Amino acid sequence: MEKLSVVIIAGNEEKNIRDCLESVKWADEIIVIDSESSDNSRQIAESYTSKIFIKKWEGFVPQRKYSIEKTSYDWVLSIDADERVSDGLKTEIQELLRSNNKLNGYRIPRQNYFLDKVITSCGWYPDYQMRLFNKNFVKLSDRKVHEGFEVDGKTAQLKNHLIHFTHQNITDTIKKINEYSYLQALEKKDGKRVRAINFILNPIAAFLNHFVGRRGFKDGIYGLMVSIIHSMTNLLTYMKTWELQNKSLDKYDEKK
Repeated sequence: MEKLSVVIIAGNEEKNIRDCLESVKWADEIIVIDSESSDNSRQIAESYTSKIFIKKWEGFVPQRKYSIEKTSYDWVLSIDADERVSDGLKTEIQELLRSNNKLNGYRIPRQNYFLDKVITSCGWYPDYQMRLFNKNFVKLSDRKVHEGFEVDGKTAQLKNHLIHFTHQNITDTIKKINEYSYLQALEKKDGKRVRAINFILNPIAAFLNHFVGRRGFKDGIYGLMVSIIHSMTNLLTYMKTWELQNKSLDKYDEKK
């Protein structure tokens, strides 16, 4: 049976990291990359693993690359502190690691929660993510947000899901909107110039895409809120992109 390294990037995640680590304590190796947490994240992690590395936050891609470099084994499962490995996924991964017919990587369906509800609409499920892979065949995309592992060679999908508590309260949701919209603006700033019409039409289109096109209405008020969140993120992305395009970057101080 192949040995498995689990890698987790975390920063001030004391509310989440214990449950995350508890769900992967069966792995052969657990590596936590801590981005200088000021809460008890590190102390909690120490009760599960001695392989905790402190690295100043430089973005998702540098943190994930660093985590892979610290692994001892070829097979890696990458998760975030607000994610949990379900019992079914644990069993499926263990069976796979015992198999002689492994591919180079596996996309895992993600079950996303908004507040206390699983969201099955809005394009939030199955939300396949490349998270289990042989590190000898993987590289990371250079996107600043929603970065992904890219695997060279054959891949497949697993059946059991990763549980993702992505938005646990509205305050955290607003923080994420602010952070992600800024990162998306950095990606867009050198592209097409933003016009005033983008502030109107694009957020409306984003809302309709998620609430109607991706059937957000099926999840009731939760689907409505998720669709509004996508619209808000879209609006702030275009506003911040406009600001970056019309101001010197060294004068742009994003408060996150």
